[in-house]
Amino acid sequence: MLTAALVLPLVAQLVLPDPPPPLAEAAARAVAALAARHGAAERPRIERGVRQAAAFWREGDGDAAAFEAFAAGQFAPAGPALDALLGRLEAVLEQVDGHEVELSRTLRWWTDLELGPLQPVDPLLASWAPGAHALDDLFATRIAFAALLNFPLTSLEERLAGGAWSRRRWAEVRLAGRFARRVPAEVSQAITRAGAEAGLYIAGYNVHAHHLLGAGGSRPFPRGKRLLAHWNLRDEIKAQYGQPGALERQRLLATVFDRIVTQTIPRAVIDDPSVDWDPVTNAVRPSPPAEIEGGAAPRSAVDGAREPDTRYAQLLQTFRAAAAADPYSPSAPTHVARKFELEREIPEARVVALLEEVLGSPEVRQVAAVVRRRLGRPLEPFDVWYDGFRPRARFAEADLDAKTRARYPTAAAFAHALPQTLQALGFTAEKAAWLAARIEVDPARGSGHAMGAGRRGDKAHLRTRVGPDGMDYKGFNIAVHELGHNVEQTFSLAQVDSTLLQGVPSTAFTEAVAFVFQARDLEVLGLGAPDAEARRLLALNDLWMTFEIAGVALVDIGVWRWMYQHPRATPAELREATLRLARDTWNRWYAPVLGVRDATLLAAYSHMIESFLYLPDYPLGHLIAFQLEEQVRKTGKIGPEIERMTKLGAVTPDLWMKNASGEPVGAGPLLRATASALAPASH
Repeated sequence: MLTAALVLPLVAQLVLPDPPPPLAEAAARAVAALAARHGAAERPRIERGVRQAAAFWREGDGDAAAFEAFAAGQFAPAGPALDALLGRLEAVLEQVDGHEVELSRTLRWWTDLELGPLQPVDPLLASWAPGAHALDDLFATRIAFAALLNFPLTSLEERLAGGAWSRRRWAEVRLAGRFARRVPAEVSQAITRAGAEAGLYIAGYNVHAHHLLGAGGSRPFPRGKRLLAHWNLRDEIKAQYGQPGALERQRLLATVFDRIVTQTIPRAVIDDPSVDWDPVTNAVRPSPPAEIEGGAAPRSAVDGAREPDTRYAQLLQTFRAAAAADPYSPSAPTHVARKFELEREIPEARVVALLEEVLGSPEVRQVAAVVRRRLGRPLEPFDVWYDGFRPRARFAEADLDAKTRARYPTAAAFAHALPQTLQALGFTAEKAAWLAARIEVDPARGSGHAMGAGRRGDKAHLRTRVGPDGMDYKGFNIAVHELGHNVEQTFSLAQVDSTLLQGVPSTAFTEAVAFVFQARDLEVLGLGAPDAEARRLLALNDLWMTFEIAGVALVDIGVWRWMYQHPRATPAELREATLRLARDTWNRWYAPVLGVRDATLLAAYSHMIESFLYLPDYPLGHLIAFQLEEQVRKTGKIGPEIERMTKLGAVTPDLWMKNASGEPVGAGPLLRATASALAPASH
């Protein structure tokens, strides 16, 4: 049990709606009665708790007299009674949350995993949110009101000023914070359904590269290469650097991206290996039978009609589902506000400023000049994905593919190798075995993702894509990234001192840990750790990757802002607005660096469609990852450092980062390291 908290002065206290007059009068009587019973020292807690509970009390919860009686019976004075209440709620909510995670994972089993053809019922199962009614039930049973009556709801300003709070205080804040919104079950269910439908749409958005036709009807790509948008398409562009004939293939894939985001892609070519497509002319034709993979039937004709703005219809559906929760979140009344103030706990303006600090830095232009010299040609829009600074650029893609396919022919083989993989990442044999025993590996239908355990005793799940001939290098690289998520998820649940503090401050932090793991994929393969020159180049790579994804994040923010301004927009109107935002962002920040205007690549990320304003977590994750990397290098031990950091749990970002690395979240460390790497003395 955490020890009792010191009550600290509060700033910018959360503003809540006033209850109706009869309830306000009952609340005033409750405060007076409780203060008389428990003394003046408890009055600030009483006043705050009663105000919080009254703000969420509805007519269906009882009349004013019922509220007054509830407050009298459920207020717990500081000391053993409050300690017992906190302990009860912590134990129960861990089980409620954990079993909900397990149920949701099971319901998505067939849509998420490569377990054979989908059945008609599978999308219905994936759209069911078994925990959708949990919040309703917690309020209906008045458990939520007991938490609100006794523990503090806080504003973002209060939490950001809470660096001196005890661990007990943080646990109380996180407990109350889960009840800062009273979203009805039907709204939560609709959000889950919209996300599941968008995810299923994205999971099937494959382009069969062998059927992309180049100049004169050539086939620049080998048979069997199925590229999921956007992940595999982007990674294929990255993998082409240094390969013979790369430029033609990269331009072809960049055109595919443009066709997807402009919705001029022929619907018939999506995930169909029986259709040949020239992305430049946009012409389609039936594939010759000898060129068709996977046993698909030959076609006699192909309809060249474009995809009918399905991409943007899916995005609008997720927006409208999320916006339906707005009336039930008085402290953060838009999805944008909730993402930044409640989930990321970094104000939107500060996030935008951090991204623009990177985008406008002189170091970006200097790195671009290095890329230009290395390529020996003018830069093109897809060069935002230049990957030649990474150590793997020393190796041919085919050689890396052969190595990973031989080592990991199945998802089970990757799972069997987890202890050795974790030791290669710097964990002791004992800790590697402990972690591996708590992580399951599943064959993913999509690109792969990580799902943490919901409670102690459950296991985290690593879902990775493995082809019929084994795991290729791209899949392996992603799997190591997802392993980073799983390790964070395991430590921040199993080793945190209170499950009310389970996790890390935000998604950006788990992304950062995943990036730290991903950067060591070649070491896992036994291909050597980077030397001083490789580390210098990695600093340039980190800035270039952050530069690329920062603009994507700004577009994601801009699109959500636009949807709130135009809630009745059509998919076609959203398409045009998204393209305009992508081009404007490109022209402001990227055209001066790469020399090409009006590119649409910043709208290409699939997260924009299925992940509800997720993309800002990526550039934040890169900045945080660099700070973690610096700390790891100081000690030379990734395993113990990652364990130490992740055990801090879900405090605010700057507090977590100061404990982890000594500095708040910022772009300064990355920009300073890049400037040093660019200096003549470092060459």
